[in-house]
Amino acid sequence: MDTDQKQERVALVVAAIASFTGPIMFSAVNVALPAIQKEFSVHAVQLGWVPTSLMLSMGVWLVPMGKIADIYGRKKIFMFGLLLNTLASLFACFAGSVEMLIGCRVLQGVAMAMSTVTGLAIVTSVFPPQKRGKAMGVYVSAVYMGMSVGPFLGGFFTQHLGWRSLFLIVALVCGVSFYITWGYLKGEWAEAKGEKLDILGCILYGIAILALVYGATVLPEMKAVYLIAIGIVSLVAFIRHELKTSFPIFEIRLLTSNRLFAFSSLAALINYSATAAITFLLSLYLQYIKGLSPQYAGFFLMVQPVFMATLSPVAGKWSDRGEPRKIASSGMAITTIGLFLFAFIGMETSKIYIVCTLATVGLGFAMFSAPNMSAIMGAVEKKYLGVASGTVSTMRLLGQMTSMAITMVVFSLFLGKEEISPANYDLFLRSIYVSFLIFAILCVIGIVFSFIRGSKNNINGR
Repeated sequence: MDTDQKQERVALVVAAIASFTGPIMFSAVNVALPAIQKEFSVHAVQLGWVPTSLMLSMGVWLVPMGKIADIYGRKKIFMFGLLLNTLASLFACFAGSVEMLIGCRVLQGVAMAMSTVTGLAIVTSVFPPQKRGKAMGVYVSAVYMGMSVGPFLGGFFTQHLGWRSLFLIVALVCGVSFYITWGYLKGEWAEAKGEKLDILGCILYGIAILALVYGATVLPEMKAVYLIAIGIVSLVAFIRHELKTSFPIFEIRLLTSNRLFAFSSLAALINYSATAAITFLLSLYLQYIKGLSPQYAGFFLMVQPVFMATLSPVAGKWSDRGEPRKIASSGMAITTIGLFLFAFIGMETSKIYIVCTLATVGLGFAMFSAPNMSAIMGAVEKKYLGVASGTVSTMRLLGQMTSMAITMVVFSLFLGKEEISPANYDLFLRSIYVSFLIFAILCVIGIVFSFIRGSKNNINGR
């Protein structure tokens, strides 16, 4: 094996480990929330900040960390992220209060932002264009593997070793990844070296994302309207500032002059907005309507991410040989079919129907995600790879929040503040119908943007 191939393998391994760990930190810890609540005796709002603090912190730092990595070195920031995650996870193991645990989750969010944006950018830097799609497929597959095993690991380790063991596992994985990166990944990538960091841009971006994401989490409360308004105003101010400054943290012109990058990013946002709430909705459906236990429901819900993890490398390889927009658009079309099928589930829907529809969505998402990610990362100059990687992650985060916000608004309209019970199962099923119908319509719009984005042979500045 020559030096280049060795570097490709090492880069992909450490990036895949980081991408695998992220979903574990979300899904596994969510399963442990009842145990955390029992130990600290906290109310639901405080408990809700355990997952929310991680998501908010990560959202605020994604794009700034991408630019910082472009300036100071992607490997350096990647390693700092792994080290910070190791330390924050160790502190979380010994948290004496829920406030300390939330503080550790904030640090984990910063660390995840550092390692997520740089890991993807390093893979793009190391792999040549003709092999990049396959590498992206492996990277995406690692994410879905984390999504698949996260709930199982969370339940298993919480039950047998306690919730603190989850953070110990994350610390060990990040520590091993840090050692591999430090010892075996050679070289550095900093194509924007010498540029100044746009501090004001970082602040405006942070306020915008914080207000928008937090506002989405408290919908449909009235304060959500004010927060989203603040977020929109801050976002407009951020865009105006970025267009004027010499060294922006996000090159707005990538969206205005690079059609492939802009439409691919928008397609990613729409796709995540249409699919992120599937697990939430079906988890409730399987447990309330079909009467399954949480463990059995989780087993059913593994079908989608398993398909995604298995088929993403194949789709990525196809995109290396063909046209990514056609493969990705076909994938979104298949996802749309799955969402329409989910809209019509009811009291008597068979489990086979649920499994087959989950498999359909998993197939569609696998065909869309890796080719689309390859298109985004291949559409920019090397000095913008960190920014592009941050954009991918931000689209995913904002899409996930949008998906949940849509679901919460629909639930509020049909169920109000009532608990789900046999007395209102008909309203619950109607909420599912409307939610999936909205998601399917969103996906149809996404197909348009995905298909008209342009060809990979007509890329700006690459």
